[in-house]
Amino acid sequence: MIDVLIADDHPVYRSGLSLLLNGLSRVRVVGEAHTGTEALSLTAQLRPRVVLMDVNLPRISGIEATRTIAGKWPETSVIIVTMLEDRDTFLAAMRAGARGYLLKGAASADVSRAIDTVCSGSILFDPLVSSWVVEHLTKPAAEGKPFPELTDRERAVLELVADGRGNAVIARELGLSVKTVRNYLSRIFAKLRLFDRTEAAVEARRAGLGS
Repeated sequence: MIDVLIADDHPVYRSGLSLLLNGLSRVRVVGEAHTGTEALSLTAQLRPRVVLMDVNLPRISGIEATRTIAGKWPETSVIIVTMLEDRDTFLAAMRAGARGYLLKGAASADVSRAIDTVCSGSILFDPLVSSWVVEHLTKPAAEGKPFPELTDRERAVLELVADGRGNAVIARELGLSVKTVRNYLSRIFAKLRLFDRTEAAVEARRAGLGS
């Protein structure tokens, strides 16, 4: 049996996914988490073979939780399951250590195949994001900019972090919601392998960002 933990903050989606998985003869749902913190706690307690992880989780984002799981419990494979058809989110998830990436709405056969694939040691991502992989691998690195792996918007957020701005101020200056700023920070931390905003500010200033 393959033990699976579901981490998603929408109870209806959790229930539907749990019902789908319990219909597979070789899969057993051992727990459900509704926050990133709970996902880490249950992973430590249950040691599932697979975690199906949403990106936008309360307290700790799915990207941050994935990075922690990949570092502490490498025997557990994380498959991101999200509504975000977003290249930056996908790349941040894979850099954080995710072994799979599916869009919500994937057929039960796709979910089953993803679980089998990561359990065999391979990586699987949704066909809709395959073009992003090709683009990422073939696109030349940007010259003359610090942290070329960041998008322009992520670099703008990081520069404000370097200036000591809080999330609310960053959101106001860039015309974003606070939640979107938090998502950008999660991607920045994942891409640059940073642990918190203090470390991010230090690295940004070393690279010449900030006033």
